[in-house]
Amino acid sequence: MLYIVGAGPGSPDLISLRAYHCLQKAQVVLYDALVCMDILDFCPAECLRIFVGKRGKQKSIAQNTIHDHILHYCQQYERVVRLKGGDPFVFGRGYEEIQFATAHQIAVELIPGISSALSVPALQGIPLTWRECSSSFWVLTGTTAEKTFSKDLHIALQSQATLVILMGMHQLEAIVDLFLQHNKAFLPIAIIQNGTFPNEKIVVGTIATIIEQTQQAEMGSPAVIVIGEAVRCRTINHSQQKTAISL
Repeated sequence: MLYIVGAGPGSPDLISLRAYHCLQKAQVVLYDALVCMDILDFCPAECLRIFVGKRGKQKSIAQNTIHDHILHYCQQYERVVRLKGGDPFVFGRGYEEIQFATAHQIAVELIPGISSALSVPALQGIPLTWRECSSSFWVLTGTTAEKTFSKDLHIALQSQATLVILMGMHQLEAIVDLFLQHNKAFLPIAIIQNGTFPNEKIVVGTIATIIEQTQQAEMGSPAVIVIGEAVRCRTINHSQQKTAISL
């Protein structure tokens, strides 16, 4: 049987209880690049741990090869876990792998995970919805099959919604240019790298300033980009925290 499991945004203590129990019984784990290695410690000592990750411009394992691994190990073992960062159904190609497995008569169970799109901004004090300015949010990819950001961004930026862009750092300049073309230079933006990990870092600015800020801070991938008025909440929250500490 194949278990497609979301590992959450990164930190091992943010994985679900169901996912934890599943890993404890795993015989084989096919894991992604964004999975925290400490999560693999939840598996039995005899469990096979096989890396099948993809990372930006780095050399990656093709999706067809991942499918071959799924078929091979499911024919040899009873409990195979396909472990994915975040949630398998949020830009995780989880549904493609379910389609492949069911086409080969492999039983599948999905165990959702906490998406970084929701949790990483939240842990930095940024709500995706805020009744004063944002009643909705969009989650978009910065890396489509055409190697560009989602075309939906053209529509989303015309709304007051909070925009969350995953896998978008290599398209940051193009994204900023698009917002500048729509006279949104002063719209707040936050970029959070390595969310939930000890080496997490964040820059907060505006569309007009963010390129210079990311260069100065040497920001890179993986990162979550958050754009919208709700980003101002982090400034409010952190100023209140500092005041409380000083008192």
